[in-house]
Amino acid sequence: MIRQDSNRIDPKRRNAIDHKKKQFASPIYKEHDYSCRLNLYELPPTAEITLEQFEQWAIDRLRILAELEACSFRNRTPTETAAHMTPFLHKYLPLSSNTSCSAASRDGKIRLERQKDHYSHFILRLAFSSTEDLRRRFARVESALFKLRFQTDDAKERQMFVESLNFEWEVVSEEEKLQLGVDLLNATPGLKRQEVEDGGWFKVNFETVAELVESRRVYLRAGKAYVPVREQMSMVLAEFGARLDKALGMTARALPRLDEDDRLTPILNHLSKNFSTPDSTLSDSDTGLPGAFINANSIDNLSQHFPLCMRNLHMTLRKNSHLKHFGRLQYTLFLKGLGLSMEDCLMFWRQSFKLITDDTFNKEYRYNVRHAYGDVGGDAIRRGRGYSPFSCQKILTEHPPGSGESHGCPYRHFSIDNLNGLLQATGVTDRDVLKGIKEDVEKKRFHIACNRVFEWAHRGNIRRVKEDGTWGAAELDTIVHPNTYFKRSYLLASGQKAGSAGSQGDMMEM
Repeated sequence: MIRQDSNRIDPKRRNAIDHKKKQFASPIYKEHDYSCRLNLYELPPTAEITLEQFEQWAIDRLRILAELEACSFRNRTPTETAAHMTPFLHKYLPLSSNTSCSAASRDGKIRLERQKDHYSHFILRLAFSSTEDLRRRFARVESALFKLRFQTDDAKERQMFVESLNFEWEVVSEEEKLQLGVDLLNATPGLKRQEVEDGGWFKVNFETVAELVESRRVYLRAGKAYVPVREQMSMVLAEFGARLDKALGMTARALPRLDEDDRLTPILNHLSKNFSTPDSTLSDSDTGLPGAFINANSIDNLSQHFPLCMRNLHMTLRKNSHLKHFGRLQYTLFLKGLGLSMEDCLMFWRQSFKLITDDTFNKEYRYNVRHAYGDVGGDAIRRGRGYSPFSCQKILTEHPPGSGESHGCPYRHFSIDNLNGLLQATGVTDRDVLKGIKEDVEKKRFHIACNRVFEWAHRGNIRRVKEDGTWGAAELDTIVHPNTYFKRSYLLASGQKAGSAGSQGDMMEM
């Protein structure tokens, strides 16, 4: 008779623990220590955050990525881009080094900054993985942000970060280095013989450092690129891009599972739409102009400062003495954002609709103006003081104009010929500017085209305020709201300081 071992498990029985203990057990994750300022974003975050943090952190990072992409579209040099982006990074996505803070504050301030950077990257990765175009654009601007941070990182911390990655780079031996010494020296301009002999070298597949191969800064042999330590950044960037591309593909395959969570899907969808043009709202500080008297009779004179969308509406109104519903709504809310009172707005529309009687105006149009200002309508409308002025993103994506309508964005909804005609009618005649606008429109960079016109029209004033230091990069950021366009144009023309201009809203509209 065979004696059974009491510790032996019967293979026909399940050796499962209590199902309640398994079902309701709390998950245990390894806590991120964030020892380095830089991050390759390989491990997803696991700690809990609030929905408000989820939304706001993603919005702040989106501001940075949109501004960084705008710098690329405007062909700014790396030095100009770094100078332009520094105040935005400090405001929306600060990332301090270990040496910049004391040990006491390191666990608090630095950890929170790096946690926000970590989470916001993965949130936007979810938002921008749905299509190939979004994945490509997201990878491009994230790589640009990583490069900017890598260049400005502390040298010791940067080296510690690279060493922590454990990249599979083959180190060139001393024997091989001596054997190829002359070739290495000839293939790397600017490198002295002593640096070739004493410095470290890595051997990688040439495809991973295409940028260095293109600029002829490395030695190629048998499909391998011999890279000096000083060109380490290119290898790190190539590794960052390759890993991010792979991760975005995996995220795209996992996206269908998110449909079950009705809290996150609307936020992610809105973020992906805002990647074309960041959305913004207008705060109370942005309405009105210090020292300006705005009434129904001053709109014609102020229209020289209007963006093209509103100038087109104003010119159409003066030509036809009428605008259709969405044109009236878009223009009314814009005038409301200028600080025009409801009484003056009613007077403006009545004077503009000069082909109809008072009775017809009161019956068919007066109520709409009062409703936009929140004077009539439901409780929610009145409490919210009516509707907010439309942002560029809202104008671009909602209610495209039909036949006989004049609202919308001319850069998106006009043909190239009609757009050129409108631009020339408003004084934009420079051939290079018109050529740049055509390229922007063809690549669907509509807000960049609008900013290009603004910078050309105000080139003298912008140069002046930069030279005297009264306006900084933050006050000259990319315009994403028609009312911001008007206010910035007016202040530049009148010589007022940037402090009067306000910001484009501290919160993006969700």
